[in-house]
Amino acid sequence: MPTENQAGLLLTSIENKIATLEFSHPASNAFPAQLLHNLTNEITSLSTRPDVLVLVIKSQGTGVFCAGASFDELMAITNQKEGEAFFAGFANLINAMRKCPKLIIGRIQGKAVGGGVGIAAACDYTLATKQASIKLSELAIGIGPFVIEPAVSRKIGKTALAEMTLAAHEWKTADWAKEKGLYANTFETIELLDEALIEFSSRLASFNPEALFEIKKVLWEGTDHWDELLKERAAISGRLVLSDFTKKALNQFKK
Repeated sequence: MPTENQAGLLLTSIENKIATLEFSHPASNAFPAQLLHNLTNEITSLSTRPDVLVLVIKSQGTGVFCAGASFDELMAITNQKEGEAFFAGFANLINAMRKCPKLIIGRIQGKAVGGGVGIAAACDYTLATKQASIKLSELAIGIGPFVIEPAVSRKIGKTALAEMTLAAHEWKTADWAKEKGLYANTFETIELLDEALIEFSSRLASFNPEALFEIKKVLWEGTDHWDELLKERAAISGRLVLSDFTKKALNQFKK
């Protein structure tokens, strides 16, 4: 069923034990708070459905996969409580993906920035096109990728994370992301990506459900503390977004 409002669209379809969650937003598939909430709730709901073994997360269109946090909502934050609540949206989503007993496949058809990189990293297996470059630009506006860092570091390591974060103005190619472990494979076109996605997800959904459940637990061993950790990270971001540096950077970016 679609969930739609001025904050974006979320559409879920289920076929052959595979649930596909497709999100969209007119601002380059960015995530306002409501859309984050909707996606988090949908993943949590699907976690208990016996007719679903695999989740696929994708975005609408052939352009940007996800531009990260809603720029307009970042600019509208006026106090730390609001800031912390906004960044907690990404924390809640990543934790929902982590706790979901179903394996989650990411379909990354285009560029991913900030929180979009975090979503890709929180997937259990990720396929992308050659156009799916990535960037962590948060330092450039006075904050940092604090909430998504554990998920990103888990996939690519601290050294690669530092390379991305400190060079906040640089795009890293899809091939770089594959080499570092964020993407399992990359494809020249969206058509080839979708062919591979259908084949892989269908094969995965044919496996023993109990084995899939157990391997999901193995993949996320050592992350039980993330509920508290990501909450703490959201508080850091919520404080920094109120800084004079960030407010000036956001205003300059908007101009």
